[in-house]
Amino acid sequence: MIFIKTSLKDAFIVELEKKQDNRGFFARSFCAQEFVTHGLKSIVAQCNVSYNYKKGTLRGMHYQLAPAAETKLIRCTKGAIYDVIIDMRPDSPTFLSHIGVELTADNHRALYVPELFAHGYQALTDDAEVVYQVGEFYTPGYERGLRYDDPFFNIEWPLEVTEISEKDLNWPLLSMMPVGGVEIEAKV
Repeated sequence: MIFIKTSLKDAFIVELEKKQDNRGFFARSFCAQEFVTHGLKSIVAQCNVSYNYKKGTLRGMHYQLAPAAETKLIRCTKGAIYDVIIDMRPDSPTFLSHIGVELTADNHRALYVPELFAHGYQALTDDAEVVYQVGEFYTPGYERGLRYDDPFFNIEWPLEVTEISEKDLNWPLLSMMPVGGVEIEAKV
C-alpha cells in the first residue's frame, strides 16, 4: 500500500500498490502492520456498506466523541464519490480545516479518517457503493454531526444535493455546538 499524507494532520489517502500481469492486478487493501508503521489505528470493529441510488445524494457530516470515537477507511467500490473530512480535534494544528477527495471504483483509492474527524460524501454517479472499515462500534449516544452546507466551512460540493436524510439536513451549525467539551465560538 502507498500512504499519501494529506494537508490534515493524521489523515491519509491510501493507494493500492498493484502487482499486475495478464490477468489483471492483485493488491493489499488493508494491513494492520502497515497501518501501525504509519502511526494509524489498525483496529477494525465493523465493516459497513452504503449504497446510493442517485448521483447528488449526500451523506454526512458524521463523527463520534470519545470513548466511542471512530477511525474509518473509506473506499468506493462502485461508481464515484466526493469524500470530505473535517478535523474536529481542538488540540490539532489543522482544527476545523477540511479536504475533499474523489474516490472511485476506477482509481481504487481509500481515505483514512482519524478519530474526531467529521466525515461525509456526495455520490457523483448513480448506483455509487461505498465500503467503510470502522475502528469502533456505532454508539448513538456519542454521535455528532455538522451541516453539510455550514457557511463556516464553505465546502464546495461538486453537484447539487438531490437526496439527503432529514437527520443530516438538520445537524446544527458549527457556531451553535460544543466540540469535545470546548465551545467552538471561543476557538474560532
